[in-house]
Amino acid sequence: MKDGLNYRKAGVDIEAGEEAVERIKDLAHSTFRPEVLQGLGGFGGLFAPDFSKMKEPVLVSGCDGVGTKLKIAFASGLHSTVGIDCVAMCVNDILVQGAEPLFFLDYLAVGKLKPEEVEQIVGGVAAGCRQAGCALLGGEMAEMPGFYPPGEYDLAGFAVGMVDKASIIDGSAIKAGDVLVGLASSGLHSNGFSLARRVLLEAAKMALTEYQPALKATLAEELLKPTTIYVKPVLEALGEFTVKGMAHITGGGLPGNLPRILPEGLTAEIDAQSWPVPPVFRVIEEFGPVKRDEMFRVFNMGIGYVLVASKAEAAALADYFNESGLAAYLIGEVVSGAGEVNITG
Repeated sequence: MKDGLNYRKAGVDIEAGEEAVERIKDLAHSTFRPEVLQGLGGFGGLFAPDFSKMKEPVLVSGCDGVGTKLKIAFASGLHSTVGIDCVAMCVNDILVQGAEPLFFLDYLAVGKLKPEEVEQIVGGVAAGCRQAGCALLGGEMAEMPGFYPPGEYDLAGFAVGMVDKASIIDGSAIKAGDVLVGLASSGLHSNGFSLARRVLLEAAKMALTEYQPALKATLAEELLKPTTIYVKPVLEALGEFTVKGMAHITGGGLPGNLPRILPEGLTAEIDAQSWPVPPVFRVIEEFGPVKRDEMFRVFNMGIGYVLVASKAEAAALADYFNESGLAAYLIGEVVSGAGEVNITG
């Protein structure tokens, strides 16, 4: 008599899933805040926020993924940093409105579950949560045979934060004469990888393991630099300065993201010579070749986060970040206009 079918033969390894959960328990626990009421393993994560700290607490949520940057992790076998990207893309978004991230949930779907690989991926998620000061409260890990090509997976995340209603930053106070303070990115962050891969791996035929003198790193090392998490330095700065608006520079670059916070009748004038553009962008622009306008429309070009402050406070705000070790530049100003972003230099 033939042996019957079972879940393992269908492609799902329950034991491997249980091993993966055991491997990541301590990683999650390393991120816990006092408000977390239980450990990993329940059907839902319990979090008891201290609403007494605020007059009118407002919850702020966001979700995002890592995108095709994951293709670089698949090809290189390096999985320890993409989790940081996943956290960063979510917490930087809710930070824009002044929210402190409280907790994070991740979603990891794989074709074939490998516990040691899951441990690397979730290790990155936990590292990102520690950087942001939020708890990795739970998540989902799904083995989906036949759904993803061998060696591939998808990773997405969900963040919840809190801000006092009176302290919500929405850009409504921005006016002509205000100054744009740009915070440096670590490189590509997690945007534009479809174009970057097309240029670097296909057009320029660069190998991921090959050292690139212009980048002072291998291509894989450069492309897998994790997205900068701006949470702690920005929250600290909000306690010292009046910030009128903030923007996370992701897909769409400066031209696509700054207009989202500008009141009607205002335009952002940006001087592209006011900060050093990381070499990876110059390499992509040259080898594409990619037109300058397209570069700014797709990539962050070295500025990952922008704050808007009055002319009286902007220089001191930039100095505050620079003294804390996060490079900041005065990159432009707000003027009367039709809601555009004009980039010169």
